[in-house]
Amino acid sequence: MKHLTLIVTAVALVTSFSAPAMANGINIEQLGFGNAAGGGQVGAGNLIGVFQNGAFNNSVSEQFGNGNVAVTGQEGFNNAAETVQIGNGNQAGVGQFGNNHNSVLTQDGNGNIAAGVQVGNNCNANVGQTGSGNVAAFVQACP
Repeated sequence: MKHLTLIVTAVALVTSFSAPAMANGINIEQLGFGNAAGGGQVGAGNLIGVFQNGAFNNSVSEQFGNGNVAVTGQEGFNNAAETVQIGNGNQAGVGQFGNNHNSVLTQDGNGNIAAGVQVGNNCNANVGQTGSGNVAAFVQACP
């Protein structure tokens, strides 16, 4: 439940920026060591939030279009998350929590929704969405 609350809080934080409607927003918080975050935004009204906490986590988010939202999470050690959004009004997420997770979320189109979680150790997820109005969700508990 704690992890679900963390994801919901992260999504709420990312979507609650009080910047002008056309501005892009980025929020990164890395409490551990050896973490890396990067990415880019081309367009308007895009939001990226990261978090991270553990050590040696890596997050990359790239947004090409308008009104896209990307959230990452992570917590453990040696996790990697990549989000690529091409189009408008796409929403992504991830989560992760344990160690050695890898996730790639790719959205090429408009109004797509992806989610995530993962939990234990050594999970891998690759979600690709092409077109418009796609919805995906995944939960894994890889021990």
